[in-house]
Amino acid sequence: MTCYFRHLNEIFKKAKITVTKENKKDIDKAIHSIVGIEYKNCSATWKEVKKIIAENETKFVSRLKEELEKN
Repeated sequence: MTCYFRHLNEIFKKAKITVTKENKKDIDKAIHSIVGIEYKNCSATWKEVKKIIAENETKFVSRLKEELEKN
């Protein structure tokens, strides 16, 4: 479920992440993990992502990179 990815292009650029068919699911799972919402709950995840980015975009970018490095 990547319904919100189109809104995150700038975040992905800042994190130096290129979204591909192969890694899209891993990125999505990482984002769900960051916001603490069950995987595939797109609406709730996007709502929380927007809130976190508004509070501290740089921190979100860092956490996304860290989460993806775990895999």
